[in-house]
Amino acid sequence: MLGALMLFGGHRLFWLIRSNMPSLSLQTSLSQLAAITAQQAQLLRRLGVETLAELLWYLPRDVLDFSQIRQPVDLQADQPQSVRGTVVDLDARQLRTGRTLSKVLLDCGTDFVLGNWFQQPWILRRFSIGQQVLFSGKPKRRQDRWEFSHPQVQWLDPEDDPDSSRLVLTRYRLTEGLKMNELRRLIAAALDTAGPLIEETLPEEMLRSLKLERLPAALRQVHRPASVEEFEAARARLIFDDFLEFQLGVALRRRAWRARSHAPILERTAKIDARIRRLFPFAYTEGQNKAVSDITGDLRSGIAMHRLLQADVGAGKTVVAIDSMLVAVAHGWQTVLMAPTELLASQHWQTIERALQGSRVQRVLLTGSLTAKERERALAGIADGTCQLTVGTQALIQAGVQFKNLGLAVIDEQHKFGVAQRAHFSAMQTGPPPHVLVMTATPIPRTLCLTQFGDLDVTLVSDLPAGRQPVVTSKVTGGAARTKAWSFLKEKLNSGRQLYVVCPLIEGDENSTAGEAAETVFRDLSSGQLAQYRVGLVHGRLKPDEREQVMEAFRERDLDVLVSTTVIEVGVDVPNATLMVIYNADRFGLSQLHQLRGRIARGKFRGYCFLFSESATPDGLTRLAVLERSGNGFEVAEQDFELRGPGDILGTRQHGELPLRFPCNPKEEKLLELARHEAQRLVFSGEFNRSEFATIRALVLNRFSRLLDLPRSG
Repeated sequence: MLGALMLFGGHRLFWLIRSNMPSLSLQTSLSQLAAITAQQAQLLRRLGVETLAELLWYLPRDVLDFSQIRQPVDLQADQPQSVRGTVVDLDARQLRTGRTLSKVLLDCGTDFVLGNWFQQPWILRRFSIGQQVLFSGKPKRRQDRWEFSHPQVQWLDPEDDPDSSRLVLTRYRLTEGLKMNELRRLIAAALDTAGPLIEETLPEEMLRSLKLERLPAALRQVHRPASVEEFEAARARLIFDDFLEFQLGVALRRRAWRARSHAPILERTAKIDARIRRLFPFAYTEGQNKAVSDITGDLRSGIAMHRLLQADVGAGKTVVAIDSMLVAVAHGWQTVLMAPTELLASQHWQTIERALQGSRVQRVLLTGSLTAKERERALAGIADGTCQLTVGTQALIQAGVQFKNLGLAVIDEQHKFGVAQRAHFSAMQTGPPPHVLVMTATPIPRTLCLTQFGDLDVTLVSDLPAGRQPVVTSKVTGGAARTKAWSFLKEKLNSGRQLYVVCPLIEGDENSTAGEAAETVFRDLSSGQLAQYRVGLVHGRLKPDEREQVMEAFRERDLDVLVSTTVIEVGVDVPNATLMVIYNADRFGLSQLHQLRGRIARGKFRGYCFLFSESATPDGLTRLAVLERSGNGFEVAEQDFELRGPGDILGTRQHGELPLRFPCNPKEEKLLELARHEAQRLVFSGEFNRSEFATIRALVLNRFSRLLDLPRSG
C-alpha cells in the first residue's frame, strides 16, 4: 500500500490507495483514494473530474493577486495598483451632459476609495452593501480622495484570504456543495503525492526553442503560483499542450486523407463556368468568386476536398454550393446536399429548382416525409446513377441509401451534425472518396474555427450582394418603448411590409414568462395588438406539409405576420418580410439573434429588428447592445464567443462540444496559431515519427483516434 502524508493549512491529509488497488497512477480514480470522501468524489464528478490526472489538470479560472494591494495612503497616481475594501455606499446620478455616473464607495480600513463608471448604470446591480471586493487600475487623487475610473473588479469570497507564504490565490469553477479552500487543499495534496508521476511530454529541444515551462513545474506553478506572471506562464504551457495535441491529431488526419485520397478530378473549364453562371440572374460578389476559386483548386487537385464555406447571413453561400455541385454533374458524377431540417432542405430544393428550370439535370428531394413508394423510387435512381443531384436531410445517411458514383457532398449548417455524420459520405463509398464541402451561415470566431473545424480548409464570404439593405436593430426593454415599437411596426405593416415575431418556446408552462411561448403570443397578438392583421403560426411540431402551407401563405402575402419559433432561423427567404420582433431576446445567443435578423431585409427595403427583453441583468443588456452596434456577423460572433463560450455559439452541446480539456478563449489565439503551426510542421516533415515524440504521439492517439478516425499507427 502506497501513501503520502502531508501537512496543509493545519489539516493532515492521508493519500492512501484503497486495499484493492495495486499502485498509484495518474489514471487512478478519485473514488479509490482514501483522502477523498465519497461525497467529494461525487461533487468533483459534476465538474468532469474523476481521476487524479483530471484533478491535476483542472485549471484555475483566475487568480487573486494580493501582492499588489496597497493601503490608500500608499497609492501612487497613474500606476497599476489594487485596493481591497468593503462596499459601503452605491450612487448613480445623471450629469448635465446627459451621461450617467455610477459610484461605488469602498471602506479600505484606513480610508475610503471611490470607483467611478460612466454610462454604465447597470454596474451597480453587481454590488451590494457589505461585499468584499478588489479594485484594480490606475488611481487618481481628486478632492482629497483616491478614485479609480472604470476599475477592474474582483468579488471576494470569505475564503479568499492570503496566508503569509502565498499572496497569489487561485480560484476555480465550483459546484454547489464544494468550497474553494476544500478544492485548493485537494489539488495541493494531489500535487505533493502524484508530482513524481508527471512526465514531460515534449522533447527538451522543443521546450527550449518555444520557451515553454517544463510540464511538472507548470502543473505545480499553475495551482500554487508565486506571482501572476508565474501563473500565466504555467497556464500557457498547459493550454499550449491541449491545443498542440488536438492539432497534431488534425494534422495526422489530413496526412492520412492525402495518402489514400484519389478523388475525382473535376476541372472547371471556361465552358462549364459560363454555363453555370448563366443560370443566375446576377453577377457573383467578390466573396463568392473567391469561394468558387478556392473550391475550383480543390476539385481539380485529385485530393478529396475538405473545405468549410463560412458565410455571413445573406452572403449567398447556397449559390456557391449549387455552382460546385454543377461542376461535379458536368463531369458525370453524382452530388448531394444535406441539410439539418426538412424546412431548410425544402428551401434549398426550391432554390435549385428555380436555378435549374428547363435543365436536363436529374434531381430528387429525399426527406423522411416521403411515402414508401416515393422513397423506393428515389433510392433506385440514386443507386443506379440516373439521379445526378440529391437534396435531403439525415435520411441521406440512413441504411438503404447507396450512391453509384458520388463526386461531391455538400453539408449545410454542419455544426448541427457530428463528426461521424460528416465522415459518412466518405465511408460509404467503395470507389474514390467524394469531395466534401461543409458550410454555415453562422459566423464562427477564428479561435473556435481552428479547433472545432481544424481539419478543414476555410473560405470566408462576408460581402453582401449589391442592393442588400442593412438591418436597423434596437433593444426594447420598457413598456413605453414597446408601445412605440408596435406603433412603428403597424405603420410599416400598413405600407405593405410583413413581420416575423420570434419566440423561444412553442408552448408555455407555469414556469414560462410572458412572450416565451409562440402559441400564447399568437393568441394574444391575434386578438389584441395585431387583431386587424392576418397572423399565422409556425413551429417545429407542425407536420412538414402544414408548416410548408403556412410558410407558403406568408411568402404569397396571404399572411401579414408570422409568429414562430427559431424554425425560421435558417433558409427562409421572404424578401417582403422586413420587420422582426424577437421576444425574450436575452435568452438567445448573439450569433443566433444575428442569424434570425438575417431573415429580413433580403429585398430592396430596409429591415427593422426589435429585441424585446425583460432582463435587467447587465450581461444580458451588454450582449444586446452588441447587435445594435454591429451588423457584421463575424464581429458579433467574436463578442458572443467572449461573453458566452463555445457551446452556445454552435447552438448545441452534444455536437458542438470542443474536443479540448480547457475552454477556448479569443485571447489565446496566438497560442493556438503556434500549436497549429508546430503540429503541421512536425507531421508533414515526418519529424513527429521520431522516437523523442513517442510520449506525445501515444497521448494524441489515445485522445483522438476515435474522434478523428486516426490510424492507430499514427
